[in-house]
Amino acid sequence: MYDYYLGGTTNFPADREAAGRAMAAFPSILATARVNRRFMHRSVRFLAREGMDQFLDIGTGIPTSPNLHEVAQREVPHARVVYTDNDPIVLAHARALLHSDPAGRTAYVHADVTDPKALLDIEEIRGTLDFTRPIALSLNALLHFVTDDHGAHDIVEHLKDALPSGSTLAIAHVTTEFDPEGIARLTAAYRAAGTPGQARTREEIARFFTGWQLFDPGITVSHQWRPDPGDGSESVTDKEAACYVGIARKP
Repeated sequence: MYDYYLGGTTNFPADREAAGRAMAAFPSILATARVNRRFMHRSVRFLAREGMDQFLDIGTGIPTSPNLHEVAQREVPHARVVYTDNDPIVLAHARALLHSDPAGRTAYVHADVTDPKALLDIEEIRGTLDFTRPIALSLNALLHFVTDDHGAHDIVEHLKDALPSGSTLAIAHVTTEFDPEGIARLTAAYRAAGTPGQARTREEIARFFTGWQLFDPGITVSHQWRPDPGDGSESVTDKEAACYVGIARKP
């Protein structure tokens, strides 16, 4: 569905049907997805320029170019990137679509964030990333699909604890604060498609960063996080963006 919102071609009839229902429930979702994608591009570019050369992107979905590794390796050709997702169909497509810069390395593994210990123990992740050096953890548009029933905050704490000092955490998360009725309809549409979700308030999202130091401008609406000049962010409303984002570093 996310690939479809972004104008990609790697999606299926069931995805398009479900996306159509989501768009009917929350017409701004195309703008929300594309604004969020631009945040991912900006955040990865920012972190690469800050010296990060290892990235762990959990819940990536089917790759839609330019993806995280393309942005990172454009800045740091030797960057190493691991993508994870819990959908085997996504895994099959990702292996066909992902092409690393020859100087770096890109891997894609099947894993479920609701079992963070098992995820972190996967040999391919450990073989690609050096856990004695800082790692940039990306939870982009993921945590609103991890409900409190799954212990979302405990999961994030487990992931944070496994990373060394200097690591970073980037989050983009749907919020209820700008259009509660529309987001309630959207959540219901996703639930009907078999994907439970939970939008959160700014305060609830801020808890994911507990103990880490936020980069300026802190937690903000996605189109307001270090926008690029002329990227159209000035014409996006908070209601359309519908996501809070932030990046923090482990002391």
